[in-house]
Amino acid sequence: RFFSWFARRSRKYYRKRGLSKTQQRLSDAVKSLGYEGARVLDIGCGVGFLHQKLLQDGAATAVGVDLSERMLVEAESSAREAALAERVDYRQGDFVEMADNIPESDITVLDKVVCCYPNPEMLVGKSLEKTRRIYALTYPRGHLLNRLLMEVQAVFMRVIRCGFRPYVHDPDAIESWIIAQGFEKRMQHRSLVWITQVYAR
Repeated sequence: RFFSWFARRSRKYYRKRGLSKTQQRLSDAVKSLGYEGARVLDIGCGVGFLHQKLLQDGAATAVGVDLSERMLVEAESSAREAALAERVDYRQGDFVEMADNIPESDITVLDKVVCCYPNPEMLVGKSLEKTRRIYALTYPRGHLLNRLLMEVQAVFMRVIRCGFRPYVHDPDAIESWIIAQGFEKRMQHRSLVWITQVYAR
């Protein structure tokens, strides 16, 4: 429900401005590793702009998973406008709960998704199980400023009686889970707020 409030605005933003800086870094790094004909899994896909861009640039098909029905409505509309609808399979729900019914992918993307999930080890672990080659993600850095910002957001969510909570999870732990599954880090960028990483095996 929380993310549905921003669905239409998010679609308008991407149509006007294109990929965000973190998404562009993910896209460029994945492209450098090669994704011609690849199957993409986009977890927390939102309005779908990132995986649709990968499809336009050479990926074959994509599965987009999101909790927000409204986000997926906007994603489906964008896919139709871009003549990509037949190449995308959208599924609503919690990826961890749905994972057994999600097909394997060559590339898995989690753009600002880990910070929305209370159990990062489960989310990362389940998504790695579905990934053959490339694993790309952006999540918050673990410094004090981010933790304070998340606490402020959490207070605001309680005030408006919204059940959503943001999280700052341990970056070292996240990296260790990925490497333990045989992936090697190929790209990393740190901004003030975000860590963007791409792994491959």
